[in-house]
Amino acid sequence: MTSTAIILAGGLGTRLRSVVNELPKCMAPVNGRPFIDYVIHYLLEYDVKHFIFSVGYKSEAIINHIQTNYPELHVDFAIEESPLGTGGAIQLALSYVKEENAIIVNGDTIFEADLHQLSSKHLQYTSVCTLALKPMKQFDRYGVVTIDDHHQVTGFQEKRYYDEGLINGGIYIVNKSSFLQHQFPEVFSFEKDFLEKYILEEKMIGYPFDAFFIDIGIPEDYERAQTLLKI
Repeated sequence: MTSTAIILAGGLGTRLRSVVNELPKCMAPVNGRPFIDYVIHYLLEYDVKHFIFSVGYKSEAIINHIQTNYPELHVDFAIEESPLGTGGAIQLALSYVKEENAIIVNGDTIFEADLHQLSSKHLQYTSVCTLALKPMKQFDRYGVVTIDDHHQVTGFQEKRYYDEGLINGGIYIVNKSSFLQHQFPEVFSFEKDFLEKYILEEKMIGYPFDAFFIDIGIPEDYERAQTLLKI
């Protein structure tokens, strides 16, 4: 399994402004700890050794927190001077990756997918990008990812109400060289300009995990995290 993880931590937290004021979203306090701490602890459970934080908005708060509280970690900071989109942020962060594959997670989401199993599937299928998918019921906040019987991703359906479906859980394992062989602009969307654009051209695998999931992007789920998350 790869021991390198990119944590996308550049979010503004616009919808959380009423509860977290001027903090980056991943620094929103949950039970007295910044949310990013829960993401770090999750990754440490899977023996991640190299942490690459993709930061932009209010990056000083994140950098100071990590350097002060996690001096033992092998850390790099990929700093966006201006917003690069999810794809641009990943493209920049991959320049710090020394391995062939890298785990990518969101700094404002906890999805307790089994990274050992996800990594095993990624290697088994020689996938360019392997997605951790979360089964959900009765939702309208997310789009749906469809897969075939061999776990090949076959489609991305738009956000609307669904009785049930698999959502993109925001955890990926990406093959660095295969991803970077594409000529991307500096600013682009990982979801629209890579996943959706190259779905028929590249091998993309989706694997479901019926595991704990929380995304603190809206105040209701941020409040729910206060009762569900502890270190």
